Amino acid sequence: MKVDGTPYRTIWLGADGRTVQAIDQTLLPHRFVVRDFRTVEDAERAIRTMVVRGAPLIGAAAAYGMALAMATDPSDAMLARAHALLLASRPTAVNLRWALDDLRALLAPLPSAARREAAYRRAAEICDEDAEICRRIGEHGLGEIRRLKPRQGERLNALTHCNAGWLATVDWGTALAPIYQAHDAGIPIHVWVDETRPRNQGASLTAWELGKHGVPHTVIADNAGGHLMQHGKVDFCIVGTDRTTRRGDVCNKIGTYLKALAARDNGVPFYVGLPYPTIDWTIEDGHREIPIEERHAAELSRISGRTESGEVVAVDVLPEGSPAANPAFDVTPARLVTALITERGVCPASEAGLLSLYPEQARAA
Repeated sequence: MKVDGTPYRTIWLGADGRTVQAIDQTLLPHRFVVRDFRTVEDAERAIRTMVVRGAPLIGAAAAYGMALAMATDPSDAMLARAHALLLASRPTAVNLRWALDDLRALLAPLPSAARREAAYRRAAEICDEDAEICRRIGEHGLGEIRRLKPRQGERLNALTHCNAGWLATVDWGTALAPIYQAHDAGIPIHVWVDETRPRNQGASLTAWELGKHGVPHTVIADNAGGHLMQHGKVDFCIVGTDRTTRRGDVCNKIGTYLKALAARDNGVPFYVGLPYPTIDWTIEDGHREIPIEERHAAELSRISGRTESGEVVAVDVLPEGSPAANPAFDVTPARLVTALITERGVCPASEAGLLSLYPEQARAA
């Protein structure tokens, strides 16, 4: 995707062939800054503090973190240490574990001298694969959008939650990839962008990247979605996911479940865009089995913004001494999901639906 005419991915290998570079998403939309990661500790910190975020991007950053570890010390001890360090950085997104296990399985049998090159090569492959996967999610989602053609002279209105665009992946995005492809195909489409408290990823990130691509959009308060659906102003909802169970339960940013309930009550299709590494075939019941990350209360009690003078400041919004709870995700049960949009096609949110696209996983049933 492009930023002011310049194409970017969210993460890439620097010109020196060793340093990893990524867009610092904690500073958007007010500042566009590229960060350098030179050690596995840099990568872990970036994931933990959400300099990089979004399940597919977390996986890519973790893969590069393993490469940075091997560039420092390709020993068995460092391989084990890097895997454990990165795995503990974020507990909910399953792509993290997938990428780390992939790298460990590749590197463990190799002699130490071969690990650095192999790790960097595989990390780059994971990034390229993610970009292609998201492009194909966009193609399959575009087919669904075409079936929702607007009436003459009207536009299609989508509602999304959090950020599942190219900033959450390596390129294109998951939930936003179909919207970008619809816009590029000339379909009149407009996006209602949930602000997505407490970190405001919708207002800060989704609105920013939609604007850079020229997609019409309007930021709304998180609580406005149901009202818009009641008044016929939402044609479909589309969100991403950090972990999806084998039976189709979807774990996504806190507040997604409420949007799904409102969509069901108002007959609005509710789609989820996801790549295959986000499917956790080892679990069935998302409500009972997915660990929900509890993040620091300061994310809820403090908010940053730009003053009239252009200065970016953080301010407290809660009464002094008031405690705050900050669960980062919730689980939307499969029964509320109209369909899952994957790189292999569109399927019902069910075990049978997922196995129709990924029959090789039937052996794990």
